[in-house]
Amino acid sequence: MNALYYYAIGFIIVYIIAFALRKKPYISFEGIVIMLKTDKLRGVIDRIAGISHGFWKKFTNILMPIGVFFIIVMVISVIYSLQLMYTQPTVSLILPGVDIPGSPLYIPFGTGLIALATVMIIHEGGHGVLARAENISIDSVGLLLLAVIPGAFVEPNQQEVEKANGISKLRVYFAGPMANIVLCVIAFVIMSGISGFMASENLYTSDGMEISSVVPSSPAEGVLKDGMIITSINNQTTNNYSSYIKALNNTHIGDRINITTNTGHYNLTLAESPSNSTKSYMGVRSGEHKIITPEAQKKYGTWLPSILPTLEELFSLIFLLNFAVGTFNLLPMKPLDGGLILEEILKTRIRDDRRKEFNDTLNHYTRHLPMSIRCFISRRFNSLLNFIANHPISDEKVAIIMRAISTFFIVILLMLIIYGTVPGILQML
Repeated sequence: MNALYYYAIGFIIVYIIAFALRKKPYISFEGIVIMLKTDKLRGVIDRIAGISHGFWKKFTNILMPIGVFFIIVMVISVIYSLQLMYTQPTVSLILPGVDIPGSPLYIPFGTGLIALATVMIIHEGGHGVLARAENISIDSVGLLLLAVIPGAFVEPNQQEVEKANGISKLRVYFAGPMANIVLCVIAFVIMSGISGFMASENLYTSDGMEISSVVPSSPAEGVLKDGMIITSINNQTTNNYSSYIKALNNTHIGDRINITTNTGHYNLTLAESPSNSTKSYMGVRSGEHKIITPEAQKKYGTWLPSILPTLEELFSLIFLLNFAVGTFNLLPMKPLDGGLILEEILKTRIRDDRRKEFNDTLNHYTRHLPMSIRCFISRRFNSLLNFIANHPISDEKVAIIMRAISTFFIVILLMLIIYGTVPGILQML
């Protein structure tokens, strides 16, 4: 049974339980989302925000230019993806344990579910902390299940958000995706430390390539299984990643190959790769099967070396998913954070008192730069303020602009999803 059916079964079980508890005041439904509201998490957010309102505001001020950079990068990336759409998938469904044929990405179930939960919790937590730092109250907070994927939600009071000034709104909107980016950097540092330690200490040797997933509807389905260790392909030893790739590069579409594993010999016929029509395709995802060396076992025992690969995988997924979801949320389309940010920027009105505040903030953050660079930045910045002040956009025009931009990106994303994931999902059903 493929993973999609397990998700379907889990979905049904969870919703039966939630439906039975629907009259409880702390349970609510929003479409396919089940929300469990609690005041305890609101207290956690208040305590974190209460560490220093000023610190959270200044920290977000520093991160906002980075966020603007990623908005530009995402716009270019999505448009560029259209060029690759017909040759290889450029989007992937983030559903732990589901391996879609042709997908460029596979997320393992256990570590993937934990990593995905960090994405949602840190994102919503970021919005909540900055809302409280801006003295915006939170109507509700709690845990949620999107189908069977865990997460969290924070609902700032919308009336207070609307009454807040522009920079306060921008800080709240930027806080979620930039919290993902910050966690992404932290996870990358930890992952790099673990990888460096494992490499420098020579903790492992490898005796083959362990199959982590057999892609549904691939040549390997029904022949190979998860957990098998591939030791050779067509009598070419595959005891590590480089020898494995070398053996695969010697094969062609339509070849009948012999695979030796720890459980026996198997034969299958290679097909055309869903992501590259010029390459052969077996349909397995694998990694080196690590064996703890006697020296490492003597020095560290078996417990530490046995958990380090799992920790490395977990933090690599936290890095990957937080980066992917954080930057995706910066796309300038509503209802994503990037859309709310662009809308607020278009509505900006430059008053004389706000101009002075903007310049004071700029001077504060550039005070350590050489005077010539500070003057150059200040002139360009004030030229931008003058342009905005002299070309105000009415709220009606802003709404029309945002509707057009959002529609444009929604159409592109739908095209990328249809060409990138739908054919693979249909193969699985």
